[in-house]
Amino acid sequence: MDDPWLDSLKQVDSFRNNRTIEHALIVSKFLVYLNKENNMPDNLTAANLVMRTATADGPSGGAAGANKLWLPLWSGEVINSYDQYNVFENMINHKTISGGFSYEFPITGTIALNPAWEAGEELVGGDSSSTTFKVNLDKRPMAAHFETDNVDLLVTQWDYRSELARQAGLTLANTRDRQIAIALAAACAVPQIATDPRGLAAAAFQAPASISTSVVASACTEAEALKVLQEIENYLVTCQENDLPVENVYCAVRPKVFQVIRALGIPRTTNANGLSYTGPVFGASDSYGGAGAPIGVGMNMLSDTLDYMGVKIIKTNHLGSANYNVTADNLGGAKYNLNCAANSFVANGGANGLETLFSFYGIIFQPEAIAGLSLMGMKVDTVQDVRRNTQFTVASMMKGTGVIRPELCRALVSGSLTAASVTRAKLAEHFNSASTSGPVVAGTSTEAAANLTNGFAAEYAVT
Repeated sequence: MDDPWLDSLKQVDSFRNNRTIEHALIVSKFLVYLNKENNMPDNLTAANLVMRTATADGPSGGAAGANKLWLPLWSGEVINSYDQYNVFENMINHKTISGGFSYEFPITGTIALNPAWEAGEELVGGDSSSTTFKVNLDKRPMAAHFETDNVDLLVTQWDYRSELARQAGLTLANTRDRQIAIALAAACAVPQIATDPRGLAAAAFQAPASISTSVVASACTEAEALKVLQEIENYLVTCQENDLPVENVYCAVRPKVFQVIRALGIPRTTNANGLSYTGPVFGASDSYGGAGAPIGVGMNMLSDTLDYMGVKIIKTNHLGSANYNVTADNLGGAKYNLNCAANSFVANGGANGLETLFSFYGIIFQPEAIAGLSLMGMKVDTVQDVRRNTQFTVASMMKGTGVIRPELCRALVSGSLTAASVTRAKLAEHFNSASTSGPVVAGTSTEAAANLTNGFAAEYAVT
């Protein structure tokens, strides 16, 4: 019996010598024979590719599973994680630009009024010229990055990949939240523009509210929580008295402050008459208009909120709480690196700013107070390093932040300075100062110098 393998090999050898078309066809038949003997298809399909079930699903997305390429698969999960954990970006005036480095927000001037127009008197038309506030992107992007030695495992195993996506999205979201929180704090301290075309009165720029001169936010009690609610009411009244809008008002407070507000009315102390109990204010009772939730319901997520007189009270652990001008604590460019520590000093001198026991109880604001920019969302890159036998992946974002309506912001703070002495200028002085009384050490400076003055305050100008 003839051996087809041997006959084919002989013909292949003949092809190598003669290189004729006829022998080429014989080789083709030989390859088809081998495929059939090994149960291989005549044509290589997408199913035969490593970790693919459809060629289009890799670049375009497709269903979840092993049919994905690493970059589009992981980048989509990071973007989803960022959107899930980010808090402040949806609460401010946020714009996404496709190119350039700045965005101009229009300002309309005011009309003039003559309450008694006399004959022959010329009307000049007021100051209705249109100007703008310019907000720029930060000079450098923020980036979350990691290195792995087994990208195939990450593509096929959700348990491994999801944690990296969660951490990357959470890291970027937390950093962005802290930057916006600093911008909100700066808006509570910047001075009024001398040539403001909107004609706002000085009273429209509310001074920070001193919640306590001896109790910091982390030690908040019912007395301070009630003070916070009172200052929310004062904010609303001041806005109305100065013809400022009162729409979508937020009050961002620390988790401790939120918890005490939520528990107002629950008996905690006794007096001569026994328990001083009036019922929980935010316990969803009819007595208080159904505010809050039943006391048996835990409101322990950072996304939980309370409503008080039309103001949405949100909780955040990203309000300023350190001297961010220390290199290890930098939040980005110099304008974000303000001194939000408990103490404020003149370099090599005495206390200044709000002096000691400074902390943020919260910040009241409206979306139009702050502007945020994004350049084309998130960028994800990956590269294989042959020398290190690893896969290096980076998720980066170009952001920008600016103050456009600081009259819509008010800080709720503690500080040893007397309540009557707490002003926007004093808060700015605290941000610009050192957190220790000793000398400034090069490379690990604890002095914010003029980061606010040269940063958000300088950018808040009519162009």
